[in-house]
Amino acid sequence: MFHPPHPETYRDQLRAFLREDWGTQDWTTAAVPDRPMVARVVAKGDLVLAGLPVAQEVFRLAEPGLAVTLEAADGQRVSKGTEVLRVEGSSHGILLAERVMLNLLQRLSGTATLTHQFVDAIEGTGARILDTRKTTPGLKLLEKYAVRCGGGVNHRLTLGDGVLLKENHLAAAGGIRAAVEAARHGAPNLVKIEVEVETLGQLKACLDLPDVDGVLLDNMPLEQMREAVALRDRSGRRLFLEASGNLTLERARAVAETGVDFLSVGALTHSAPSVDLSLRMD
Repeated sequence: MFHPPHPETYRDQLRAFLREDWGTQDWTTAAVPDRPMVARVVAKGDLVLAGLPVAQEVFRLAEPGLAVTLEAADGQRVSKGTEVLRVEGSSHGILLAERVMLNLLQRLSGTATLTHQFVDAIEGTGARILDTRKTTPGLKLLEKYAVRCGGGVNHRLTLGDGVLLKENHLAAAGGIRAAVEAARHGAPNLVKIEVEVETLGQLKACLDLPDVDGVLLDNMPLEQMREAVALRDRSGRRLFLEASGNLTLERARAVAETGVDFLSVGALTHSAPSVDLSLRMD
């Protein structure tokens, strides 16, 4: 079962999206009679759902009197022609919500669908698919929820959820050891520390530092990743290894088979194509 963010955490964004779409007046909807109608949202292809509670909330904000029934569940794989949501009530309310609702549901389901494709691609390797902070401003919580619906795992939700010392942080601190020691001194005890490395030498430096919980292998070739896994295993350290950079669907399994623990894929949230869903009224 997937637990979406509480509506209160994204309700203001939905209101803003509706205001942006409505402008000063929906002259088109105003031109037709307002009467009770039924509308159905139907999948136009095979996909993984994410965002149904969000769609429900859009309808409620547009017209509180609308009755929305979810006919499917987030995380569910559905085929073309599947009815996923039904709404009954004011035709004007349905029309005012339609585009914002579909935009969000199609986008979030697109992220869930792409995530599921990556999860399928590495099945059986023991590795897991991670998202990144390359999210759409205002949609971060929902996009990361969609990743979970597709079977992926969330990396940091915010900068405060963990320490990730990247190239620029290491340069500013004067090296890996100095950066890690400063991070451990300043961050809460339960916050994990991860270091981005580009070479096996940098990985060895991390293995000598007990405060490092994980290492991000940035754009390493497959053979170098295999060597990194072997180094970690020989060290006896239990720190996790995360592969990042140019992680396409075609390349994902080969990367996972190197023995890394995670593959972080920015495309899940910044490049996932929207899936096709439509709303029909009768």
